[in-house]
Amino acid sequence: MKVLLFFLLVPLMLLGQSELSDVERMLEQKQFAKAQTTMESYVKNNPNDLKGIELLGDAYGQQQKWDDAITQYKRLVDANPKSANYHYKYGGALGMKALKVSKLKAVGMIGDIKDAFHTAANLDPKHIDARWALVELYIQLPGIVGGSVDKALTYANELEKLSKVDGYLAKGYIYEYDDEPELAEKYYKMAITEGGSMTCYEKLTNFYEKQKQPEKAIANIQANHDVHKRNALHYQIGKVAAEYNVELAKGEQCLHTYVKNYSAADGVPKAWAYYRLAQIYKHKRNKSEALKYIDIAIAELPDIKPFKEEKTAILKL
Repeated sequence: MKVLLFFLLVPLMLLGQSELSDVERMLEQKQFAKAQTTMESYVKNNPNDLKGIELLGDAYGQQQKWDDAITQYKRLVDANPKSANYHYKYGGALGMKALKVSKLKAVGMIGDIKDAFHTAANLDPKHIDARWALVELYIQLPGIVGGSVDKALTYANELEKLSKVDGYLAKGYIYEYDDEPELAEKYYKMAITEGGSMTCYEKLTNFYEKQKQPEKAIANIQANHDVHKRNALHYQIGKVAAEYNVELAKGEQCLHTYVKNYSAADGVPKAWAYYRLAQIYKHKRNKSEALKYIDIAIAELPDIKPFKEEKTAILKL
């Protein structure tokens, strides 16, 4: 009889695993509403399946349905309080909700958010995401409600022991936020030397742009391109050149290259490259070329407000 029950149950177990795998693919493909519908039905029929509950929470979270996500992640925490990842996801959903509510309500949530992230970090000494969350939390909170650069640095040091790149990026972030630009630049550069990923380069580029150092930003984007050979970086160079009125010839050349080699994988629609070209030609006082490219941009994306504003400015030349 037990053997018979086993062979009857195995197909059901495999069916459930297949369904969960399908939902994981839906989430990867950004089919969040479809994943939600599927998992709501699944969890209703399998109320104790923690993986199913987690995927339902993920589907809610990807749609910014934070109350629903919090409910599912709390079920996970209650069912398995020793899981660092459950506490991390619960704290993350609480944190995202806190950004959407009034400041008074958000302050009342801080304790639960801290507890969740601290618990995740304590349960798993190698949980990188929980430590990143604590770095961001302690940096972004005002001191009056528990913000602390020293505490943020404590978790950045823990990150550095687990992953030098993450530790350097965390310290760059902390020092940038704490208005220590020389130290921020130092650690962002160390992250590039250590890891060299697109993310590392982008962090330093964003830092230079915030510091109003467009020439350094362009040089860093060029270095990024030399390593990673991504067409999207041509647009980024053109964007900085156009916004700051620097290295216009280089910006113009990069934007034309971007348009010539464009594919959907590049992310930024060609219309934005035409808009940046129009800006560059406006800086050069070349009204006819500026109008030519802004008209192309508007024709491709007619509802973009900055495009229309740019044409108005060009017409005043």
